[in-house]
Amino acid sequence: MDILRINDPEGELPQSWYAATAQPPGPFPPAEGALQADVCVVGGGFTGLSAALHAARAGHKVVLVEANRIGSGASGRNGGQVGTGQRVEQMELEKLVGIDDAKKLWEIGLESVALTKALAGEAGGDAGWGQGILHADHRPRYAADSRAHAEHMAKHYGYGLIRYLDRDAIRHEVGSPGYHSGTLDMGGAHLHPLRYAFGLARLCLAAGVVLHEESRMTGMEGTTVVTDRARIRAQKVVLGLNGYHNNLLPGLAQRVMPINNFIAATEPLGDRAAEIIRNGHAVGDSRFVINYFRLSGDGRLLFGGGESYGYRFPSDIAAKVRKPMLQVFPQLRDVKITHAWGGTLGITMQRLPHFAEVAPDVFSASGFSGHGVAMGTLAGKMMAEAIEGSRSRFDLMAGLPASKFPGGVTLREPLLAAAMTWYALRDRF
Repeated sequence: MDILRINDPEGELPQSWYAATAQPPGPFPPAEGALQADVCVVGGGFTGLSAALHAARAGHKVVLVEANRIGSGASGRNGGQVGTGQRVEQMELEKLVGIDDAKKLWEIGLESVALTKALAGEAGGDAGWGQGILHADHRPRYAADSRAHAEHMAKHYGYGLIRYLDRDAIRHEVGSPGYHSGTLDMGGAHLHPLRYAFGLARLCLAAGVVLHEESRMTGMEGTTVVTDRARIRAQKVVLGLNGYHNNLLPGLAQRVMPINNFIAATEPLGDRAAEIIRNGHAVGDSRFVINYFRLSGDGRLLFGGGESYGYRFPSDIAAKVRKPMLQVFPQLRDVKITHAWGGTLGITMQRLPHFAEVAPDVFSASGFSGHGVAMGTLAGKMMAEAIEGSRSRFDLMAGLPASKFPGGVTLREPLLAAAMTWYALRDRF
């Protein structure tokens, strides 16, 4: 299975509402011949672009190669939510890594949001930054956990930007009868992810980074990156592959599993938009197969959801997403879907990102588990810091639990299907 080609045409941006509303830089020529760089970055998403930008600003000669088009992977297709902290909430993190490291990880998460906001603004501000993320509980029994989380963050982290929402409050914010409680985090945000990726690419160009598209890495020889048409000899290599690693590196493939998710964009809702999400915040709910949604600048509902039991996209993605969308918002039954698309992200067993020096002077960050807009951006900066010899933060992230998925690459897909089926059934009760 070729995860880079099983669903996507070569040399094209995947069709989406994002692609229809963003102006790409480039195109950039494929890498050819014998090239040299201080740093070779593989991957043209948030992580790779951020690493390239920060390494170039530190004075390095940087070459970036992207297998398809800049922003064509998960970075240009996701829900655009810029979450605080880590994918795992703080009370659970404290059990996993201890209170001291949990607090460091919280601060890293806050920095990731601040860095993303700063870079989005520096790139021109067309990424449409919006404030606030709602977490919506789809079962009444989750109310106590949401209240405890908000209280814990205020008491132990001094974080006053999150508050608990009871049944009336969550239904005031989100026009769905299916939510019973939740939290509102005004430290989180949302943006147009593809415009943001394109903005990062333009910042890279201004910093002197050489960008190459349609330049798929086929192997590495030490710190020489090999494509089908080029050999890039570098002193350091940075990998920003996430779910599109295509099992090229066994150690990465064992710990970062690709999964698919899907998004649909409705027609503009007009005055009905405020009935769906009253104050324009992004929303993610408590289902294991999470529903996540927000309004676009022109009043469309961008709704992500739907289980994926294999790696090939369904033939009718719009129908796949419409089902959970109508479960949440039955009043939108008459609304047309104008765009629908899928994408592949990388998850880990613990839902914490996987940082590793996979070989001497070869740095990797991936497995953001749906929390990669901000953390992917900061991960790139952390790898640029490690290249400079400042490794403390990279090493902290590299020391996080990183269990291997059971069954290896061969059994990963059937085990994924079984797990998704079990959790989908659990969420119904």
